[in-house]
Amino acid sequence: MTTRWLTPEEQRAWRAYIAATHLLEDAIDRQLQQDAGMPHLYYSILANLSEAPERRLRMTDLAERSKITRSRLTYAVTRLEKDGLVRRENCRWDKRGSVAALTDEGMAVLERTAPGHVDTVRTLLFDRLTGEQVAQLEEICTGVARALEGDGEHPAADEVPWRRRSSPPCS
Repeated sequence: MTTRWLTPEEQRAWRAYIAATHLLEDAIDRQLQQDAGMPHLYYSILANLSEAPERRLRMTDLAERSKITRSRLTYAVTRLEKDGLVRRENCRWDKRGSVAALTDEGMAVLERTAPGHVDTVRTLLFDRLTGEQVAQLEEICTGVARALEGDGEHPAADEVPWRRRSSPPCS
């Protein structure tokens, strides 16, 4: 099998993407740690719950929306639960599942933190792009995400984080 090396243009684009995403994630994490004492992942979990009906999501659905493994979500929700920001409940329609619910305290933290978070995202990303570039960024990221999640042409199977097992199944 022959390796399809990146062209010089692709290599520059790849390295620019890596640099931008690492620096942006670091800046967002620092802002959220300073303002709310939590990493970006925890803030994203609260935000996803705030947008759900009755501020509740099944844990498997929350893992999918958060694009993380179920075990990583369980760890994060346990921490958010200790802080009183999330509550775990039994799933009414599936006895095997559980639901994460955003508490009033969690909603208050989110409402207090959101303006600074949005300002950081706007300042570091969107203020640097034209309207056309914003549309291109959305199109590019949506296309890549769909392909990675399995868009029909590219089956995802167990490759997406929320479907992955943290350890091999017992035989």
